[in-house]
Amino acid sequence: MKKINEIFYSLQGEGFHTGTPAVFVRFSGCNLKCSFCDTAHEQGNAMSDKEIVDEVCKYPCTMVILTGGEPGLWIDQELLRMLHKAHKYICIETNGTCELPEGIDWVTCSPKEGTTLRVKHIDEVKVVYTGQDVSAYLDIPAGQHFLQPCSCKNTGEVIEYILRNPQWRLSLQTHKLIDIR
Repeated sequence: MKKINEIFYSLQGEGFHTGTPAVFVRFSGCNLKCSFCDTAHEQGNAMSDKEIVDEVCKYPCTMVILTGGEPGLWIDQELLRMLHKAHKYICIETNGTCELPEGIDWVTCSPKEGTTLRVKHIDEVKVVYTGQDVSAYLDIPAGQHFLQPCSCKNTGEVIEYILRNPQWRLSLQTHKLIDIR
């Protein structure tokens, strides 16, 4: 059984896949306590892999985004196998502190200062910018490196930083800007 905060259908609002229809499987619980996190970690229902996949399959898209909390605390080969058997493209949004099972199609890592990365393959680095030194995150081997304003509050500052450091790309939380989940 896995503790699920919610499962819902919307558009991906951040990063490389922005604008793509996706089913979000939001896990409860995290091994970090980030001040800007938007998940109520104390909430959640225990669900079996079959219940999760059945709920995901109610929606017409192929993309599934495992998010949280920290989904790396919960996911395993069996859930991934079942999602792939249902012809789903599996993405994960992780803080990178947990080893992940093989078979995830797209890994978005949002590393946090002072943590050790245990993820072996990363497709996209997405850093929530709060004024911290982010230069070391460019050393993480990934195809994409995004800086994201913190809850849309410091967008101008992030744009200025990216203009001075063009190795970064801007990721906006478009779901918040257009008022969808």
